[in-house]
Amino acid sequence: MKKHSARVAPLSACNSPVLTLTKVEDERSHDSPAPAEAQAQAGVEAGGRGSRCCWKCSIAQLKKFFWGVVVVLGVCSSWSISTQLAKLTFRKFDAPFTLTWFATNWNFLFFPLYYIGHLWKSAVKQYPQQRYRECCQFFGDNGLTLKAFFTKAAPFGVLWILTNYLYLHAIKKINTTDVSVLFCCNKAFVFLLSWIVLRDRFMGVRIVAAILAIAGIVMMTYADGFHSHSVIGIALVVGSASMSALYKVLFKLLLGSAKYGEAALFLSVLAVFNILFVTCIPVILYFTKVEYWSSFDAIPWGSICGFSVLLLTFNILLNFGIAVTYPTLISLGIVLSVPVNAVVDHYSSGIDFNSFRVIAIVIIGLGFLLLLLPEEWDEWLIKLLTRLKVRKKEEIPEGNGDIVSGLQNKSRRTRPSMSSFSH
Repeated sequence: MKKHSARVAPLSACNSPVLTLTKVEDERSHDSPAPAEAQAQAGVEAGGRGSRCCWKCSIAQLKKFFWGVVVVLGVCSSWSISTQLAKLTFRKFDAPFTLTWFATNWNFLFFPLYYIGHLWKSAVKQYPQQRYRECCQFFGDNGLTLKAFFTKAAPFGVLWILTNYLYLHAIKKINTTDVSVLFCCNKAFVFLLSWIVLRDRFMGVRIVAAILAIAGIVMMTYADGFHSHSVIGIALVVGSASMSALYKVLFKLLLGSAKYGEAALFLSVLAVFNILFVTCIPVILYFTKVEYWSSFDAIPWGSICGFSVLLLTFNILLNFGIAVTYPTLISLGIVLSVPVNAVVDHYSSGIDFNSFRVIAIVIIGLGFLLLLLPEEWDEWLIKLLTRLKVRKKEEIPEGNGDIVSGLQNKSRRTRPSMSSFSH
């Protein structure tokens, strides 16, 4: 009891708890709004911020989708028109390796074009030497040395040349529709190599896509009756797709991921390798008359330069389009080039697409689209299904409640009241 009396001392009128609480409430009422008003104000501010955030997010997504449509159309048009131009070029200039060499030299423009974009977009401007030194760190701590050039750039230069040469050589053998659709199999080859070499996550749907791609290749071969001419062309395209897949997987294995400036410098270095070490091959092919042309005036420079510019545009959009849109949309441009080439082949060359060829195109296209699914697609699908189930469960009790309340109101209206029988 002594302890309790020490804690609770007798209070006088001046320090009574009722008066103290009243004073505090009066001070709070003058300084800040009431709790209900404060909560309402906070809710309005939070709602305003949320609506602003949603508005900004929706505008950003719309911009990204708009640029995605632009990039898709650019990828589709550049890839399909360059393929058609290559087909037209070979009618007057039958030299696929020389055309590959000439178009690869244009890759030298990658880094200068990137630096122009850096000056236009970046807040902190750098001199070309400074930007070059920073991007050279991609090849190692010592930068772009002679050893790094031969060990990290030269092998990819060889794969780049093989990919483009096999693709162009296949255009001479078969129509452009078959070439473009068969090259779409490179995404399936990338998955298989990544699964084997890089130990990427196993996905059943991508295995199905790879099987569809292989089935499409077999059906495409069967559509032409296994003729030697078409079989060689199909083999060349499959080889080109394989080289492209090997390029991508080895790049990820040996060099990892690259920033925009590093990727631009790397592609320009491939052009330097092409100029220094591959130039001798077109010269040898010319003097051995494997790829021979009568005079330089007979070379269709317009179509050759047009093909090179379109191929450069395609590679720019493919490598740097991710800066403005989603990677999936960029890949869709390659698939859309197939029907474009099919329409052009049908009206320009009169190519008849039989049922086997159409089925093969559809199968390969379906496999390509399955490979575009993200790795977490199954988790997203499960979440979507669970949300739909929860909504259905919430809607059913509400509907039953409305029915029950309606029946109760109806029974009340039909039940006779005691006041009607009173006298």
